[in-house]
Amino acid sequence: MAERRFWLVKSEPDAFSWQQQVANGTEPWTGVRNAQAASFLRAMRRGDRAFFYHSNVGKEIVGVVEVAREAYPDPTEAVPEGRAPRWVCTDMRAVGPMPRPVPLSAIKAEPALAEIGLIRQSRLSVMPISPEHWALLCRMGGWEG
Repeated sequence: MAERRFWLVKSEPDAFSWQQQVANGTEPWTGVRNAQAASFLRAMRRGDRAFFYHSNVGKEIVGVVEVAREAYPDPTEAVPEGRAPRWVCTDMRAVGPMPRPVPLSAIKAEPALAEIGLIRQSRLSVMPISPEHWALLCRMGGWEG
């Protein structure tokens, strides 16, 4: 079995919140329209884990999700006739809430996290997280899962 990889996915809570993710259990992660973020969705494998980050409002890691289905054509894309779909989505399953949400201010204040995508490419909605950064962010949020 391949080694589990780690990610961070962002959603504006007024569009799709952690509470909605939990209520739905497993949900397609649709609407990604950035080529780099879409390439990260394509790289995700079943069983990979991701932090669920509330962007815009809240700006904090609030939960953990797991990839339940690998990349497939995003059903929210309007595909012109005769053209192949461009965008993909994955299905994410809620694993659990972060015991202590990790705010962006705390992430920015931690020198060991200065190089993560959340800081370096703040507008990117899907990004990889190294195992070392994953472990540190888990400790910051009290996550032991």
